[in-house]
Amino acid sequence: MVKITDVARRAGVSPSTVSYALSGKRPISDETRRRVQAAVRELGYRTHVRTHGAAGAGSRVLALAVPMRSGVHVPVVTQFAVSVVTAARAHDHDVLLLTQGEGGEGIGRIAEAGLADAVVVMDVQLQDPRLPLLRSLPLPSVLIGVPAEPDGLTCVDLDFGAAGELCVDHLARLGHRTVALVGSPPEVYVRRTAFARRLVQGFTAAADRHRIGSTVHPCGTGRGAARAIAERLLREQPALTGVVVHNEPLLDPLIDAFEELGVRIPDDLSLTAVCPTPVAASARIPVTSVTMPSTELGTRAVHLLIRKLSGAPVPQATLLPPRLTERASTGPRPC
Repeated sequence: MVKITDVARRAGVSPSTVSYALSGKRPISDETRRRVQAAVRELGYRTHVRTHGAAGAGSRVLALAVPMRSGVHVPVVTQFAVSVVTAARAHDHDVLLLTQGEGGEGIGRIAEAGLADAVVVMDVQLQDPRLPLLRSLPLPSVLIGVPAEPDGLTCVDLDFGAAGELCVDHLARLGHRTVALVGSPPEVYVRRTAFARRLVQGFTAAADRHRIGSTVHPCGTGRGAARAIAERLLREQPALTGVVVHNEPLLDPLIDAFEELGVRIPDDLSLTAVCPTPVAASARIPVTSVTMPSTELGTRAVHLLIRKLSGAPVPQATLLPPRLTERASTGPRPC
């Protein structure tokens, strides 16, 4: 099947220009329009006018692109998806879920077929391969996550850099001088996922500012991984008294592993986390945490899309400030 990108390549223009030339939504020069129409005829491209309806109301569908790749924690993704669906229904929109880890191909297909009016994009990488397509398509988009170069995009996220700093600031105030970050699974960092990388930057910057020792340890999930990382931390950092966890499935297994190794929380070791509040509050020892505001982020992403669809201006990047709640897992550095 001929795609809009094929027409764009033949005509020597961008996919968005092809869309504008065919829809008439924006003025296009006569010469460009003729090139696009010639490419359409030569390739046999068929437009999908059915999705815009006779009244031009659009499909009233939002797409949610969240590749289900290795290292993605499904319960948190589900919270985001529910918040997007709930907010979309409040604006009389349905949600089409795209879960393939296929770069921008899925987004390109729904844009070409007119299956959605706009798209929310998750699991954003610092150099995300989907960004050139998102910048070229007429399909409005909002990213939950901030890439390294957000120019021309609309992004919303927790300020993960500030979240990492806030956890270290809290431990430093309690007198801790050696801390470690137990992070997301290694593949999350290999993909240069934006939220994970930014939290590491904030954690390291705060440790340097307080002049305390710090290390970063990507980690898998499950009890075996928790036991292995606990043993490694105690072996390699005998002065360790504070740990930040950015890997919510690991919280209870890590608490168990430390206690099985004779380390009491918080008497011997203080533990903080960046995770959803219910996860931290329901841990066997309630964990001091910076909340992951998945519901607020999903809702804000939809509201930004609705504003973009109405032609209203929106900010390029919206970063939610982190909020830390103290619980039973942190205390003063042991003497």
